[in-house]
Amino acid sequence: MTEVRVRWVGHRLWAEVNIAVESRLSVEQAHKIATEVRHQILHHLRYLSNATIHIDPISSSGEAHHRIATHAYDEFADHSH
Repeated sequence: MTEVRVRWVGHRLWAEVNIAVESRLSVEQAHKIATEVRHQILHHLRYLSNATIHIDPISSSGEAHHRIATHAYDEFADHSH
């Protein structure tokens, strides 16, 4: 895992998890890994009610690789995400 974010929503926890996998894996193989990770953490964390698992290739894992550089869009001022 490269990043984990957990927050309370009412009396339950929601998690977002980034997992780095080998780039050679197929989408189907990576999806199976994500499904198993979600299954395991939902069983082991009592108050966790939902988890979103995001798969990244090892070479570009984590939120830093998902940032969108400064750009213009329609009438909006230059911005980034």
